[in-house]
Formats: sequence, structure tokens, C-alpha cells
Amino acid sequence: MAKTGASGITRIINAGKYSMKGFRAAFKNEAAFRQDLLIAVVLLALDFFVCQGAVQFILLLSGPVFILLAEILNSAIEAVVDRIGDEYHELSGRAKDLGSAAVFLMLTYTTIIWTVILLNNFGIWNFS
Repeated sequence: MAKTGASGITRIINAGKYSMKGFRAAFKNEAAFRQDLLIAVVLLALDFFVCQGAVQFILLLSGPVFILLAEILNSAIEAVVDRIGDEYHELSGRAKDLGSAAVFLMLTYTTIIWTVILLNNFGIWNFS
């Protein structure tokens, strides 16, 4: 049977509250999220000085945002796996490793985007 609950604007307001609760939980309980958030704030500030146009601004911004997204999803996976039990299970380990791989991919993506744009904008390597 389907859940009955809030609808319309109330559902949207409740979803916003749950999202803020998730952000607070990530900040409070996840050291990696706090570190990534600090990196994101620094990169956002640098973005204004590095970018040459709207497309570069969005590309440079996307990396840190995707890192935070991947970190939150990785933390969610780890919380669910840890809730199930402490004993080792191959699938639990795989789930955690896959979440970690997603964070790694986003870190790699961000590094590549920032490196290419920095090299291009400062005339070290012209991609035109």
C-alpha cells in the first residue's frame, strides 16, 4: 500500500527540511565532508578570479559540488551498511568501496577540469 503523506507545497517544504537535516548530519558526523566543504569554499572563491566566462565558471563550480554530492552519497551508503551489522560481508565491503570510488572519480574530475582551465587561461597550454 502506498504511503499517505503531505502533498503539494507542504511536501516541498518537508523535503527541504529533510535536506537541511542531511546537510547538518554530514557536517556533524563526516570529517571527509567537512574537508571537502572547505575545499569547495576555497575553490569557489578562486573560481571568480580564474574563470573567463560563464561556461568556465560553471565547469569550475561543478567539480566541488559533485565532490560534495558523491561524499554525501558515500556517507549514506556507509551508514546503511553499518546499520545492518559490524561483521564483514563481501557485498558490504563492495558497497563501501563503490561509494569511495565515486568520490575518487569526482576528485579526479575536479583536478582535471581545474588543471586544464588554469593551464589554458594562464597561457601555459593553449587548447584553442
